[in-house]
Amino acid sequence: MKHLILALLLLTTVSMGRVMAQSDMQKIESQKIGYITNRLNLTTEQAPQFWAIYNEYNGKKKELNRKVRQLTGENSRQGIAPNDAAVLSNLKELNNAKQKIGELDDEYMPKFLKVISPTQLQELYKAERSFTRQLLEKLNSNQD
Repeated sequence: MKHLILALLLLTTVSMGRVMAQSDMQKIESQKIGYITNRLNLTTEQAPQFWAIYNEYNGKKKELNRKVRQLTGENSRQGIAPNDAAVLSNLKELNNAKQKIGELDDEYMPKFLKVISPTQLQELYKAERSFTRQLLEKLNSNQD
């Protein structure tokens, strides 16, 4: 019976941690949406169209960025010394993923420009970097 209670307690703790992490991510996403909307000064006509395009774009970009992070940290996590062929293969895959991010930007630029102005698109890129920088600064200051 003690083992059952301990297992349930452990599962509850793990589940609560996941719920809290999801809640934190939802808060960050909400803040990002507000931040970008304000920075771009989207009209009521632009906003729904823009966010439909942006959400699709951002989902693809997140996946590519995840791959880049995985590839840049892969060897250190494995704990083995890779040979030159493995390192070269990893570097080629990393460059390919980075190139795909650039291609994604090229693919989505005309889609964005059907809804927002070139100035707003430039501001979007600035706002994304600025939001990420502010988030990282906040996270770093909380760790001190």
